[in-house]
Amino acid sequence: MNTERDSETTFEEDSQPNDEVVPYSDDETEDELEDQGPAVEPEQNRVNREAEENREPFRKDCTWQVKANDRSFHEQPHFMNTKFFCIKESKYANNAIKTYKYNAFTFLPMNLFEQFKRAANFYFLVLLILQAIPQITTLAWYTTLVPLLMVLGITAIKDLVDDVARHRMDNEINNRTCEVVKDGRFKVAKWKEVQVGDVIRLKKNDFIPADVLLLSSSEPNSLCYVETAELDGETNLKFKMALEITDRYLQRESALATFDGFVECEEPNNRLDKFTGTLFWRNTSFPLDADKILLRGCVIRNTDSCHGLVIFAGADTKIMKNSGKTRFKRTKIDYLMNYMVYTIFVLLILISSGLAIGHAYWEAQVGNYSWYLYDGEDATPSYRGFLNFWGYIIVLNTMVPISLYVSVEVIRLGQSYFINWDLQMYYPEKDTPAKARTTTLNEQLGQIHYIFSDKTGTLTQNIMTFKKCCISGQIYGDPRDASQHNHRKIEQVDFSWNTFADEKFVFYDHYLIEQIQSGKESEVREFFFLLAVCHTVMVERTDGQLNYQAASPDEGALVSAARNFGFVFLARTQNTITISELGTERTYEVLALLDFNSERKRMSVIVRTPEGNIRLYCKGADTVIYERLHPMNPTKQETQDALDIFASETLRTLCLCYKEIKEKEFAAWNQKFMAASVASSNRDEALDKVYEEIEKDLILLGATAIEDKLQDGVPETISKLAKADIKIWVLTGDKKETAENIGFACELLTEDTTICYGEDINSLLHTRMENQRNRGGVYAKFVPPAHEPFFPPGGNRALIITGSWLNEILLEKKTKRSKILKLKFPRTEEERRMRTQSKRRLEVKKEQQQKNFVDLACECNAVICCRVTPRQKAMVVDLVKRYKKAITLAIGDGANDVNMIKTAHIGVGISGQEGMQAVMSSDYSFAQFRYLQRLLLVHGRWSYIRMCKFLRYFFYKNFAFTLVHFWYSFFNGYSAQTAYEDWFITLYNVLYSSLPVLLMGLLDQDVSDKLSLRFPGLYVVGQRDLLFNYKRFFVSLLHGVLTSMVLFFVPLGAFLQTMGQDGEAPSDYQSFAVTIASALIITVNFQIGLDTSYWTFVNAFSIFGSIALYFGIMFDFHSAGIHVLFPSAFQFTGTASNALRQPYLWLTIILTVAVCLLPVVAIRFLSMTIWPSESDKIQKHRKRLKAEEQWQRRPNVFRRGVSTRRSAYAFSHQRGYADLISSGRSIRKKRSPLDAIIADGTAEYRRTVES
Repeated sequence: MNTERDSETTFEEDSQPNDEVVPYSDDETEDELEDQGPAVEPEQNRVNREAEENREPFRKDCTWQVKANDRSFHEQPHFMNTKFFCIKESKYANNAIKTYKYNAFTFLPMNLFEQFKRAANFYFLVLLILQAIPQITTLAWYTTLVPLLMVLGITAIKDLVDDVARHRMDNEINNRTCEVVKDGRFKVAKWKEVQVGDVIRLKKNDFIPADVLLLSSSEPNSLCYVETAELDGETNLKFKMALEITDRYLQRESALATFDGFVECEEPNNRLDKFTGTLFWRNTSFPLDADKILLRGCVIRNTDSCHGLVIFAGADTKIMKNSGKTRFKRTKIDYLMNYMVYTIFVLLILISSGLAIGHAYWEAQVGNYSWYLYDGEDATPSYRGFLNFWGYIIVLNTMVPISLYVSVEVIRLGQSYFINWDLQMYYPEKDTPAKARTTTLNEQLGQIHYIFSDKTGTLTQNIMTFKKCCISGQIYGDPRDASQHNHRKIEQVDFSWNTFADEKFVFYDHYLIEQIQSGKESEVREFFFLLAVCHTVMVERTDGQLNYQAASPDEGALVSAARNFGFVFLARTQNTITISELGTERTYEVLALLDFNSERKRMSVIVRTPEGNIRLYCKGADTVIYERLHPMNPTKQETQDALDIFASETLRTLCLCYKEIKEKEFAAWNQKFMAASVASSNRDEALDKVYEEIEKDLILLGATAIEDKLQDGVPETISKLAKADIKIWVLTGDKKETAENIGFACELLTEDTTICYGEDINSLLHTRMENQRNRGGVYAKFVPPAHEPFFPPGGNRALIITGSWLNEILLEKKTKRSKILKLKFPRTEEERRMRTQSKRRLEVKKEQQQKNFVDLACECNAVICCRVTPRQKAMVVDLVKRYKKAITLAIGDGANDVNMIKTAHIGVGISGQEGMQAVMSSDYSFAQFRYLQRLLLVHGRWSYIRMCKFLRYFFYKNFAFTLVHFWYSFFNGYSAQTAYEDWFITLYNVLYSSLPVLLMGLLDQDVSDKLSLRFPGLYVVGQRDLLFNYKRFFVSLLHGVLTSMVLFFVPLGAFLQTMGQDGEAPSDYQSFAVTIASALIITVNFQIGLDTSYWTFVNAFSIFGSIALYFGIMFDFHSAGIHVLFPSAFQFTGTASNALRQPYLWLTIILTVAVCLLPVVAIRFLSMTIWPSESDKIQKHRKRLKAEEQWQRRPNVFRRGVSTRRSAYAFSHQRGYADLISSGRSIRKKRSPLDAIIADGTAEYRRTVES
C-alpha cells in the first residue's frame, strides 16, 4: 500500500495544464474539487457517504443564511461569535470600513505602547528610572528625559497625522449614500448603516456598496451593466442578470418592501468569479451563481436603476477578502540598524562591566587606603563596583543614540514630501501628483532587485487603436497621400464626409480613403463591411451619438474603425443587423452567430443579404484561419508577409475571410446546428464540431493590425531599469499571446530572446529533482550543495508561464480527500508516524521544487506569468522574497493586484481610471508607469545614499562623543565621572550636532537627477548594500574610537605641562571639559562638511550655525546670572570665559581638530584618486556630461518569414454576446430597433438561432 498517498491525492494529477484558462479559484473547497470529475468509489464508502448525507440535509458549503428585510434574523444567538471573554458580536460584518489604528481614547496609551516596544525607547525609559535612584545616578534626570520626550512627541505627532488621514478616507467611503428599504419605503442611508439582508436601490454611475444579489432593474429581463475596473482594471462593461421570478415580481417599491426571500449560500470568500447559493421564495428554490451578484467596488453603468439584496457587507465582501493580509513593512536598513543597536547594547554592557571591575579593583587597592576619598559609607569594593556598573550604563547611554530613530523618521518624512512635490512625476491630464503614502520605506526604493508588474492599465493604457491593415496583399496605414506617395509629415485624414465618424479616430493613409470612395477595389469595401457585421458588439444611441460596447477592447476598436471608414453598425435585433454602407442603410438577416472561444480563436457570422445571397464572414487568429482557407487564395503569401511586418511592429493581428454558401448547403448545415444547440450533454463540443463543417474553404480578404497602446515611456523605463540590474516580471491575468506581444512591445522581449514555456521548464525541473534525489543519501549532508545553472552561460532568455503550469510546477494543485474509507477508531502509532513522515517528505519535495523554480526563473532576463489569479501573483512575489532574499517591488492598478502589492517589500499603485483599490493599499502611487524610473533611480537612490551617510555619521559622532568618558575613566579611578558638563550631554544630540546631519540626510546628492537617470548603473550600490553594512558600521565605530582618543589625549597632554598668560595653569576639570567639548563640536561639524557632496547655503549655515549656537549657549549657561537663578543645575560658572581667553587652549582645540580631520582628508583624496567609485568619476566629469543624450529606442530587427510572435485577436477572456443577442434578452421591446443597448458579457453562452 502506498502510504504517501493514502490520505491526499492531487487534483487532476494526470491532466495537462491548460494555457488558456485561469486556474481554479484561490480557496476552493475540497467538496467542490471532488465534484469536478467522476471517480471510482468503493461500495462501503458509498454506503457511508449516503448515511452522512441523510443525517445532514443542507449542503456543507452553504452555511451563510440571509433573510431579506429582517435585521433581527441576523442577530439571533446562534449567529453570534464570542469576541472577548463574554463579549459577543454577530458573524455578519457591518458595512463600515475601518483602516485607522487609533481613536481619541486609545491614541495615547496605544501609541506609547507601540513606541516603547522599540528597544531603544524602552532602554531609555529604564535609564530614566535608574537615574531616579540616588545611589547610582551619575547624571541629572533631565539629560535623559528631555531627549526622550522629544523623540516620543515627534513620533506621536507623525503617527497622529497619518491616522487622521486614514480617518478622513474611511469617513469619505463610509458616508457615501444609497437608498435602503426602511419602514416600507426607500430612504437614503449611509454605506456604514447598510446591513446584510437589506434591500437597496442603486442608480446609474453609483458605486456598489456591498456584495448584492441582483433582484431587478430598469432594463429588459433585469439586465444590469457594471464596470469592474476597480476589481480587475478592465474598463469594458460586464452584464449581470436577475432571476426571472424576481424580475417579474420585484419591480415596484411596495413589492420590494414586502420581499421576504431567504438565501442560503457559501461563506464569504475571495473568489471573484464564483458564487454558489439558493434563493427560497414562494415555496420554490432558485439556484444562484456569480452572474446574479453585483460586487462591491463595481460601478453601475447604462442602467437607470436596479435593486438588490445585500449578501455580504464590509469586511466580508469579495473585494475586501481579496485585499490580503496587511503586513507591517520595514526596510532592510531598519533591520540592520536594529541589529547594530543590539550590538551597541552588548558593547555598552561589556565596557560598563569592565570599568565596574576596574573600579572594584581600584577601590580595593587605592580607595580604601586614601583617607581623603572617604565618603562616609563603608561599602565593600565589589558593592561599589556593582553600583558603578549602573553608573556607567547611565554615563555611556549616549552610545545608544536615542535621537537616531526620530531623526530617521524626520528624514523619511522630508524625503516623502520631496516625492510628493516632484513636478516631473505629476500627470497634468488627470491632475494626479505622485504620492508617498507611507513614510517608512523611502531608502528601500534604492535597493530593489525585482519588479513585479501587472499588464492591463499598468504597462498598457487598455486602449486599442486601429493602426494598419492589409487588403488583397496591399498594406494600408503608413502616412501617404491619395497618389500613394509616402510622406513623413502629412495631415491626418479628414473624416468630415462621414456624419458618423468618431472625432478621436486618427489615420494618415489618404490612399485607403481614396480606394473606399472610388470603389475600384471591391475587396476594400468588403473588408470593412466584414468588420461592421462580424462581431457581437451592442449599440445604443444617446443624444444622436452611437455608443458601442464590446466584449473586448479589440472588437470595439475594429467596429469603430469600420464606422469611420463609412461602414457603420447602426442597430441589431435578435436576428437582424443594420449597417450604413457609405450612407446607404441596409439590413441583413443574421442566420447564425458562431461565437468565439479560447480554443476556436475565431468567430463567424452567417447573414442573408437583401438580395437573398447567404454569406459567412469570419475573423480570427492567422494560425487557425490559414488552416481553413481554400487552396486557391492568390494573396495568401502577401498577407503572410504583411502579418510578419505587423508582428515586427508588435501589433495585434487578425485575419479576415468570407465564403459564399448555397441555400441547400446552409439548410443541411442548419439542421445539424439546431440539433447541437439543444443537445443535453457536451453541447459546446457538439457546436464546435458543427462550426468546423461550415468554416472551411474560406476566401482570404486580408488582415487587421491593432495597437494595444502602451503608456508613454514604458520601453524607455524598462530599458533603464534593466541597465540598473533590476529584473522585471510581468504578472497578468491576460492570455499568453497577448502578454507575450506586450512583452515585445515594451522591449522586455526582443527578437534574439530565447523563450521558454511551462512545458520546457517542467522537464528541466523534473530532471533537476531527479539529480538531487540521486545525489541525496548518507553523504549528502556533508557535501555543500553546489549551484548548478539550468542554462549554459550567455544568451538572452525569457520565461513565459501560465497559471495552470505554475500550479503544476510549484506543486500548488488543490488536494482532495481520498476515497479510501476513513476509519472511525484511532489509527495505530505506526500509521500515525508513517503519515507524519509522508507529509514531511511531501513538504520537503514541494519546497525544493519551488526553490528550483525560483533559481531557474531568476536566470532568465525576463519572466511573464499569464492567466494567473491574485493569489498566484502574491505567491510568486513571496517565493522570490523567500528564496532569493531580494528586495521586491510590485506595481498594479486594480483590486486583483492588491494582494501582490501588500506582499512585496514595496507596493506601488497606478492611480487612473481603473479605480483606487490598488492605490489605497499601496506605499507609493502615481499616474504613469514611466514615473517608476524616477522614483527608483532618483528618489530611491538618493534616499538610500542619504540614509547610509546619515547612519554612518550618526554612529561616528556618538562614539566620538561617548567614548571620551571611557578614556577619562582610567584617570579618575573608574568612578563614572563625566568628562563633560551635564547640559552639554543633554543638548549634544538635540541641538549641537543634529541640524547638519538632518540636512545632509534630506538634501545631499552625489550626482544630479539627470545624471542619475542617464547612468542607471549607479543604482547597483544599493542593491549590493555597499554603503551601509556591518563592515561600514565597524569602520564608523573605529573612526569614532580614534576620534575620541584624539579628543581626550591631545588636550590631556596639553594640560599636563601648561602655564597660562597670567601665570596660572588652566588645568582644572571644568576647563578641560570645555576644551574637549569645543574640539568635539568643531570636529564633528567639520566632519559632516567633508561628508557632504552637495553644498547649499542651508548646509553651510547649519554647520557654522551649530558651532556658533554651541558657543552662544555655553557662554549663557556659564554666566553668573543663570547660576544665581539655578545654583544646583548650572555649576560651571565663568568656566567658558576664563578658559577660552587662553590662546594656548585655542591652539589645543585647533591641533585636536586638525589631528582628527587631516587623516580623513588624506584617505578621501587617495581613495578618489586611486580607487574612484562610479559616482566619483561622474562628478569629476559632470561639466562635460551636461550635454544630455536623449535615450533612443533601438530599431526593430525585422527578419522576413522568421517572426513567430504574432498575437492573435484577444476577443474577451470568455465567450462574447452571441447567446445574449440570439436569445433577444437584451432587446428593448418598446423602442425602435435602432436604439439597441450597450452590453458586455463574461458568462459562457448557449448559441441558438431562429431561422
